[in-house]
Amino acid sequence: MEYNYTELMVCSAAREIKDGDKLLVGVGFPYVAAILAKMMHAPNLCILFELGVYDSQPIDPSIGAADPRSWYRATKFSGFLEVIGMIVHRGRLDCGVLGALEVDQYGNINSTQLTQNGKIKHFNGSGGANDIATLGKSTLVVSKHDKRKLKETIEYITSPGFLQGGTSRRDAGIKGGGVSRVITDKAVFSVEETTKRLKLLSIHPGITAENIIENTGFAVDVKDVPLTTPPSETELKLIREVIDPQGLYTGEKK
Repeated sequence: MEYNYTELMVCSAAREIKDGDKLLVGVGFPYVAAILAKMMHAPNLCILFELGVYDSQPIDPSIGAADPRSWYRATKFSGFLEVIGMIVHRGRLDCGVLGALEVDQYGNINSTQLTQNGKIKHFNGSGGANDIATLGKSTLVVSKHDKRKLKETIEYITSPGFLQGGTSRRDAGIKGGGVSRVITDKAVFSVEETTKRLKLLSIHPGITAENIIENTGFAVDVKDVPLTTPPSETELKLIREVIDPQGLYTGEKK
């Protein structure tokens, strides 16, 4: 079956989610990945919204975590303080899925500000993202793939990855495990064990090595990098017919 790169990103993210995890996500793309994981291989996954919603089962698309449609059939509704304070800050969060304005070569995230034409433009900032990136056992980062977003250094570290690489995260006293994957619409990155620098794990089918080099703001080794496993027919049917039938988050098939 044909697929688009957003669907491939969803499937790549879903495959990184483990059965039994406590997973903190937002609505949209991360939630589609979470539900796909739960339906495919992780029936005991506990999906959390930082607003305080546990394991909801929405049947209609929502426009944000505060949209009551995203709370449907939740097993529990508590609040921001419980999810961030009692789960994240106590080290009980297995994984969080975060977006980013910019990501650097060590997985640090900027979602605070960009300088454009000499002027600083401010954005939403951290929300709960810094807590998740700092204290979660692992973090998945999802991003579009171009030089403006994947950079050697970023303007502002909103949520920490591995800081300056090596042991710098641990030396700074940051407790969580850090970024485990950066998933883009062109490739999947993992983290080099010693330097803690992002490295290519796979390149999506149809994307050339030259395209990766051209659109990545830091040096990458593209030699002998395998292709990302395409979505299966089962995964695509679940995305298109069950999880996101209107294509609100994953778009129309191509």
